Amino acid sequence: MPELPEVETTVRGLEPVLLGHRIARVTPRRADLRRAMPADLGQRLTGATVTRLHRRAKYGLIDTDRGDTLVFHLGMSGRWRVDPADLLPHDHLLIDTDAGRHLALNDPRRFGSLDLMATAVLDDWAPFRALGPEPLGPELTGAYLEAAFEGRIAPVKALLLDQRVVAGLGNIYVCEALFEAGIRPSRPAGQIARKRLDRLVETIRAVLLSAIDAGGSTLRDYARPDGELGYFSKQFKVYGREGEPCACGGTVRRYTEGGRSTFWCPACQR
Repeated sequence: MPELPEVETTVRGLEPVLLGHRIARVTPRRADLRRAMPADLGQRLTGATVTRLHRRAKYGLIDTDRGDTLVFHLGMSGRWRVDPADLLPHDHLLIDTDAGRHLALNDPRRFGSLDLMATAVLDDWAPFRALGPEPLGPELTGAYLEAAFEGRIAPVKALLLDQRVVAGLGNIYVCEALFEAGIRPSRPAGQIARKRLDRLVETIRAVLLSAIDAGGSTLRDYARPDGELGYFSKQFKVYGREGEPCACGGTVRRYTEGGRSTFWCPACQR
């Protein structure tokens, strides 16, 4: 599933194509993805000018001058294709701009979603209302995690994946951040000292920013809007490296919990 760096990379890739441009035509090629597309999608977007592109958690947001925001989630396999030479069977939404540029939202598994919301009430939309702070924003601090983890015996990895605690973190980057911070994924969150939480916040940000700089990670079907693959997977320290040597001299191990694989090094993560 595309995680936060992949969505951020996607938003940045769409910006030069859409920002400041008028949407000339919107063509849905099916009525639904994971759920039904808005019935008035074409009517509300056609003729509108894009004023901002940004991200919230794992959602991409496209604001228009009509006070609407197109909210997209890439699901398991979604991606935007820019100026495609040919249409593919799973190009489910087409957008043409006044500059003659073309976008196609491709989603073979159809686990993604499209919503059109009034920008002014977006923060009160149910999927956003309960989200925790953005991991790249100033609200995520060691003090915040200390308060969120107080008295909690749940594993720190599980709480970091809880979108109510921190918005947008996914399995890959939590594994990598916990490794960089030297924290065992199964360690009870409430037992981690403040100094280590300060370090964890630093590593979360560093791992995410490095992944964004590398264009995300190419797992399954992910590619950037320009068709290029993400290369952060080549920098993984533990994820997907079960049985391989760690830089500390230990061996990377894996365990499965809740359907997710956790990769870690017992020698340097305590």
